[in-house]
Amino acid sequence: MKLRGLIVATVVLAGLTGALYWSNRQKPAETASADAPPKILTLKPDDISKIDLKKKGGDELVLARDSSGKWQITAPQPMGVEQSAVSPMLSSLSGLTSERLVEDKASDLGQYGLSDPALTATITEKNSKTHGLLLGDQTPAGSAVYAKLEGDPRVFTIASYNKSSIDKNVNDLRDKRLLTVDADKISKVELIAKKEDIEFGRNKDGWQIVKPKPLRADDGQVAQLVRTLTDARMDLGGAGQDPKKTAAAFAAAAPVATVKVTAESGTQELQVRNSKDDYYAKSSVVEGVYKVPSSVGKGLDKGLEDFRNKKLFDFGFSDPNKIEIHDGAKSYFLTKGGNDWWNGSGKKLDAGSAQEVVDKLRDLSASKFVDSGFTTPTIELTVLSNDGKRIEKVQVAKKDAGYIARREGEASLYELDAQAVTDLEKAADEMKVSAPPRK
Repeated sequence: MKLRGLIVATVVLAGLTGALYWSNRQKPAETASADAPPKILTLKPDDISKIDLKKKGGDELVLARDSSGKWQITAPQPMGVEQSAVSPMLSSLSGLTSERLVEDKASDLGQYGLSDPALTATITEKNSKTHGLLLGDQTPAGSAVYAKLEGDPRVFTIASYNKSSIDKNVNDLRDKRLLTVDADKISKVELIAKKEDIEFGRNKDGWQIVKPKPLRADDGQVAQLVRTLTDARMDLGGAGQDPKKTAAAFAAAAPVATVKVTAESGTQELQVRNSKDDYYAKSSVVEGVYKVPSSVGKGLDKGLEDFRNKKLFDFGFSDPNKIEIHDGAKSYFLTKGGNDWWNGSGKKLDAGSAQEVVDKLRDLSASKFVDSGFTTPTIELTVLSNDGKRIEKVQVAKKDAGYIARREGEASLYELDAQAVTDLEKAADEMKVSAPPRK
């Protein structure tokens, strides 16, 4: 009897244990389902064609895609849009998730600030279907706001950062570029600054100075000028928001530079002026006058000498194919073969000593440009690079305590530091043949 009772108790206990285990397995899923925040909007960003923002007591802002799919501001007045500025808004609207459901059927929207919402966002899809999103008051804790969809009785809360990404004004979204041309499409730049009129032209080899006369340009300096222009943005903060004050400040300010950039799409112009620590700009492609960062003004306040290429050779960071140095009665020949350098006798050169000569040639730069002083050359340099397609010949003449150099085919004279020439001569003289491999 006792044995049968024990068996029954064991079976009952096993049943209860199984039921408890199954119950515990099911509860997390049920809890997760119950606690999952409801989705408010589930849209595809690419399907959104128009966004209409109406603020309580404020202007209406309308964004719409043009025929190319790019966003434009159509109201309160047409203007371009910084495309990247719209992305956070699209991200929030297309997959808007609530933090919690407050009421299934709200009868008093006024208590949530939704009877007269702070912001109404109307989203239109390509198929003309619209969704009206109402955003009301902040929650008592201040970390969320009340929200609902038009035609839906439910009231939700959404995170405040979601509201921030949706609640934008014209200045938040407008294209703030003062020149709208792409940097890589610019073929000509004219800079009028420091009482000089400089023109740059771009070809397949890079930038060159065209005006006041053809000169080699420092490609990096001209590229930086182009970046300054294409990165120039209007400053819409503080006093920059008052068009009349900004226009008056521009009219009274001193001219810094006028720049014209030309591409296939046409020519755009930017005028920059300065008053004490403030800089102002006026563009031919954007209506109005705007305050700009000082970096724009300083980046344009440059003269011809700032853009001239002071390097004697153009082979840059690539090793040349062949080098000839004639220094008085001494001559040096270097030819690159694979990864090795060879002298005029066909002997392999010590890699370190050969590279020292290459580096000294690469570093030869003008300390300044001069108009005269070149006499009888004492050093002649020839460098072949770019697989033999570029040949550069330079003559160097002694002048007082220094040297003056002249490139073949150019009128420009480069004044060289005496130490730079001495270092080159020393490196060439100390070149040595590579030691034979050990047996």
